[in-house]
Amino acid sequence: MTEKVILITGASSGIGAASAKKLVADGHKVALTARREDKLSELVSELGADNAVAFPADATDYQAQCHVVEKTVAHYGRLDAAFANAGTGVSTPGTEDGNVEEWDALIDINVKALLYTAKATLPHLRKTEGHFLLTSSAAGRRPIKGSIYGASKWFAYGFGQNLAEEMEAWKGRCTTICPGVVNTPFFDEPKDTKIQPEDVADAVSHAIAAPHRTNIREVYMMPTYTG
Repeated sequence: MTEKVILITGASSGIGAASAKKLVADGHKVALTARREDKLSELVSELGADNAVAFPADATDYQAQCHVVEKTVAHYGRLDAAFANAGTGVSTPGTEDGNVEEWDALIDINVKALLYTAKATLPHLRKTEGHFLLTSSAAGRRPIKGSIYGASKWFAYGFGQNLAEEMEAWKGRCTTICPGVVNTPFFDEPKDTKIQPEDVADAVSHAIAAPHRTNIREVYMMPTYTG
């Protein structure tokens, strides 16, 4: 497999960290960004400095994201793929009873940060006919009563589909990852019967490994057991 340079946002835990481990195991190089510098440092130590580099930053800060991308390209010499994985949920569901402050934070990370990652990376991905991947959700493909989180993932899903059309003009690829419930630190109790972060990482790896003639535009994943 051809070695690729891949930037991952939200890389300090969960899907992002699992994807970094899988992609390095596949023979790729990764640049990792998130707010938690300690977790990023631990992950780089695990993966090896020859395979990974960390640039702590807030994904909701556009200029900070631009600096991360610039540092990644300066470090590795190019950018072949970007995985916009940073995201969050809300603790108070519904619209009528929802928390407006939580909505602000949710939109900042699930919508704006996604756009910022795309805006910052696309000029570099164009040069390599590269690949943009993003984490939406199964919640972004079906109505869920009053779900503001789901609505934010509807945006991510639609954006990914539209971006795939935009990138096609210069032979770029775009993949929208849509998992069901994933056992991540967002939940207080482990959900061992649900999708594991490593399962999503396998999907990311599969999309990236596909021959360039094939654009896997969407990966829709659900737990086998939904009870």
